[in-house]
Amino acid sequence: MKFPNIKKKCRHICKQSVIFAKKHFLMKQEIDPNKTPRAEAFELWIKSPMPMVTITKTFDISRLCRFAKRKRLKPNMLLCWCIGKAAKGIEEFYLLPQKEKLFKYDSLAVNVIVNNVKGGINSCDIAFDEDLSRFNADYLRLTQTVAKSCESVFLEDYMIIGTSAVVATELDAIVNQYTDKFSNPMLMWGKYRKHFFKTLLPISFQFHHVQMDGGQGAGFFELLQKEIKSL
Repeated sequence: MKFPNIKKKCRHICKQSVIFAKKHFLMKQEIDPNKTPRAEAFELWIKSPMPMVTITKTFDISRLCRFAKRKRLKPNMLLCWCIGKAAKGIEEFYLLPQKEKLFKYDSLAVNVIVNNVKGGINSCDIAFDEDLSRFNADYLRLTQTVAKSCESVFLEDYMIIGTSAVVATELDAIVNQYTDKFSNPMLMWGKYRKHFFKTLLPISFQFHHVQMDGGQGAGFFELLQKEIKSL
């Protein structure tokens, strides 16, 4: 004897349980800076009026563009996924100074700026998922919802990596404003450039000096280029 309705209910309950478990175990906790490798940086830079560091590198995104075209994916989504994948393996990305305290996160999310139907912009946080198909589905669903509703989507208890694509023109670098309300790392870029058989894109990376030093920032850039080339 078959019970299709019962099976459907069971599947639904299991799915909701997994979602609840994921949300339940996400954590943001205050930690003692002196018990981390960032102790000296915390002492030096936590009260600095301008603690942000910006580095810029020109990336070869030829493979990313080809992959996006072949798989019919948005290049911006794919770049955001590569950013999350590169950041995932760097310990400093899970630390963030806020209001003269240091916090540690369990999970990462990527923020994108969305043009809405009213001609304005909104913010959209997308939890990073190593599974590209799931991240792509979340990216499309959330950005489309934000564009139509004109309401931003924010995630709590995630370390947010900000991004901003200013694609109206080619840019060499972008230096963002600093505000103590947002000390998260942020990557920014303009329109990509085609050169013979290569497609190039300068990307600026801004981060709080308490969170990481230039060496970690440069290491992240190297990992990001490797992720792009490995697509």
